[in-house]
Amino acid sequence: MKRLLAAALCAGFWACTGTQPQPLRVGTTYTVEQSGALALLDSLQPPATLTIVVAASGQILRSAAAGDLDVVITHAPSLEQRLLVAPGRAELRCPFVASRFAIVGPAADPARVAGALTAAEAFRRIAGARAPFVSRGDSSGTHVKELSLWTGERDPAWYIQAGVDQAATLRIADERGGYALADLPTFAKLAGVDIRVLFTADTALVNPYTLYVIRSATPHPAAAKFGAWALADWRERLLALRLPPPDGGVAFAPMVGDCVAP
Repeated sequence: MKRLLAAALCAGFWACTGTQPQPLRVGTTYTVEQSGALALLDSLQPPATLTIVVAASGQILRSAAAGDLDVVITHAPSLEQRLLVAPGRAELRCPFVASRFAIVGPAADPARVAGALTAAEAFRRIAGARAPFVSRGDSSGTHVKELSLWTGERDPAWYIQAGVDQAATLRIADERGGYALADLPTFAKLAGVDIRVLFTADTALVNPYTLYVIRSATPHPAAAKFGAWALADWRERLLALRLPPPDGGVAFAPMVGDCVAP
């Protein structure tokens, strides 16, 4: 993080001297940070000096659409389409990696989530049991996925909108003995909680991350080069990461396809 801070501080200097381009502004999500993927990036040697901005996917995408970012990596396909692709704000769309979501909750599992056949059924069981559920409530990729899985009404008596990042949301769920939707690599990094993974067996819980190079009147000269590097060097390291036991599976899987102009 010190290196990233230094990059941000250097931006003003280069702008004043005009001798080098400003740092590449890369926006990404809390789950990329809290899963350890961002720390891995910081240990590599990207082909440009970076300024990293971390926020919920919705906020990152709106900042990109406003021209405040050069590259983004997010996991909210419907928001990406609406805020970047449809308005023509994406120069390149690059399938990056995918993780998995899981429904997590107390070991006693009062809503019997572990016995569900689909993620939507698991959510119906939570609603039927009026069991506490803690939502991100922040237009993040996790929040968008969660909303797509609900059917019927959600009562504020048991449906809690936290408005905080993934790790903080999971800690609130743990404190309240409730359920939540979690990115698995992020959940695996979380220590000191009693909630556990209860349900993952549904293709609807795939969590795809896409890298976008943002269209600009004055494009950053390193943006496309960083995208190509990320799909090679950074992705190779991410694909080698594994979840801890008892899962033990890969933390990230590759996404099919190359960078294309959407």
